Amino acid sequence: MAVNKGFSRKDRVAEQIRRELADLLRTELKDPRVGMISITDVEVTADYAHAKVFFSTLAGSEHLEEVMTGLQKASGFLRRELGKRISVHMTPQLHFVFDQSLERGADLSKLIQEALAISASSDQKPETELGDE
Repeated sequence: MAVNKGFSRKDRVAEQIRRELADLLRTELKDPRVGMISITDVEVTADYAHAKVFFSTLAGSEHLEEVMTGLQKASGFLRRELGKRISVHMTPQLHFVFDQSLERGADLSKLIQEALAISASSDQKPETELGDE
């Protein structure tokens, strides 16, 4: 029985795509709709024909539609540039998906901080007056 050592080729290709796309978005893409986004993960199909690219953005959910439009318009350019940078028999078609996990995590952290602040304020007992020492 063979033991899986490290990552599979598919995982390595997905990670390389993630790194290269992040670099392309940072250095080559000039679309102002895209702005500051982070590629959080990439999943490729077994035949490398499609890649699901998960991203987060600092623009906020109110600008998500603009960001998605910018990414979809740039997908041909990004795919072509990606094909120049990676060695696979087929450069995958890119499908962008908004990753809400960072936004949800920030919301949960905020709720936890608020709950702790409320708990701390209700736990405080009224201070008694101390005399001068």
